[in-house]
Amino acid sequence: MEVKPGYKQTEVGVIPEDWDAASLLRVAQCLDNVRVPINESQRMRMQGDIPYCGANGVLGFVDGYVIDDDIILMAEDGGYFDEYESRPIAYRMKGKCWVNNHAHILKAKPGYDQGFLFYSLVHKNIMPFLASGTRAKLNKSEMVKILVPAPPSETEQRAIATALSDVDGLLGRLDRLIAKKRDLKQAAMQQLLTGQTRLPGFGGAWEVKCLGEIASLRRDHVVPASFPEQIFVHFSLPAFDDGMKPVLERGSEIGSNKFRIPKDAVLVSKLNPRIPRVWAPEHIPDQAVASTEFLLLVPKDRVSRGFLFVCCTSPYFCERMELAATGTTGSHQRISPSVALSIAISLPTDVNEQTAIATVLSDMDAELATLAARRDKTRALKQAMMQELLTGRTRLV
Repeated sequence: MEVKPGYKQTEVGVIPEDWDAASLLRVAQCLDNVRVPINESQRMRMQGDIPYCGANGVLGFVDGYVIDDDIILMAEDGGYFDEYESRPIAYRMKGKCWVNNHAHILKAKPGYDQGFLFYSLVHKNIMPFLASGTRAKLNKSEMVKILVPAPPSETEQRAIATALSDVDGLLGRLDRLIAKKRDLKQAAMQQLLTGQTRLPGFGGAWEVKCLGEIASLRRDHVVPASFPEQIFVHFSLPAFDDGMKPVLERGSEIGSNKFRIPKDAVLVSKLNPRIPRVWAPEHIPDQAVASTEFLLLVPKDRVSRGFLFVCCTSPYFCERMELAATGTTGSHQRISPSVALSIAISLPTDVNEQTAIATVLSDMDAELATLAARRDKTRALKQAMMQELLTGRTRLV
C-alpha cells in the first residue's frame, strides 16, 4: 500500500512521520498492586457510595476506597473479550473507587496524556495478546506489549482526547435525555391507559375487557415452499430484532409454515415474552407472512388499531405476558394464545379517545426514535473521528 508523503507504515498502522508506535510499558504504569478482590457476599455487606469496579464496568457501590485518581481499567479475564469488536475493552474512572482483581489498572506516564491513552485503547483488538487456557486471560506481561500511537507532543495528544471527550459528553447528554423521555413515556402510558389522566375533550366511560374481546386472533396458514418462485415479505423474530425490517424471500427459501398477515394486524410475539416484541407495520403487503411465533391480532369494531398496539406494549401487558409464560428455560418460554387472549385490557368506549391516546404515545415514540437516530449518528461520527485523529490523518495542532 502506498503511503503518502509525511506518513509512515508502522505496527499500529499508517501514522505521521513524527509519531511513534509505543508499547504500554513505555507510556503507562500498571497499578495492579492496589487491586482488592471482594467476593459477592462481602460486597453485599459493604453498601456505600464508592464505585466497585471490575472488568466490565461498575459492579456496585461499597464503603471506603482504594484509589482516588484518574485511571484506565482493562479487563484481565478473556471471557469479557468475546465481543471486542463492538464493546470497548477499556474504560475510565475518575475519583474514588475500588477495583477487583479482574481488571488491570493503568495510568499514563509523564509525557503521555491519560485521555489519549484511554481513546487509543478503546475497541483495540487485543485477542493476539491473550494467554490460552481454559479461560483466556490478558496477563500483565502481555498487556504491556500492546502498541498504541504516540504523538511526540502531549499538547497534540490532549487536543485529540479533548475533541473525542466532547463527543462523549454529547453522547452522555443524549443518553440521559433518552432515558428521561422514556421514563416520561412510561408514566404517560400508566396514566393514559388506565384513565387516570384524560385528554382534553374526552369524558366518556371506560370498560375492562379481555384481549380476546377487543381483538380477533387470526391463523391463516400458508406454506411458502409450495410457491417456490413467489416473493414473500417475511416478518420474523430475527427481522424484528434487526430493526423491524421484514425480509424479502422466495418461497423456496422459507422452510416452515407461516401465517398470512391480514390488514391492520398487530403482531405480538408469544416466544420469550420477557423480551417484548410487538409489531404494527405501517404497510402490510399482499404477500406478507409472519412467523407462527407471533400472535396476529386484528382489532374488532370500535377498537383503534393504534390503541391495541400501545396496550400490547404497555408495562402492565408485558408483565402479564411474562408471568403467564411457561417453559423449562428462559430462552424457550411461550405463552399460549388462549392465556394471552384472557389478559384484561382497560379502554375507553369512545374509539376517538382511543385514537387520541394512541396518537399522543405514538408522538412520544417518534421523539424517542429521533433522539435515538441522533445518538446513533453521533456514535458513528465519534468512530470516524477516532479513525482520523488517532492515526494522525487529521491534525489538530
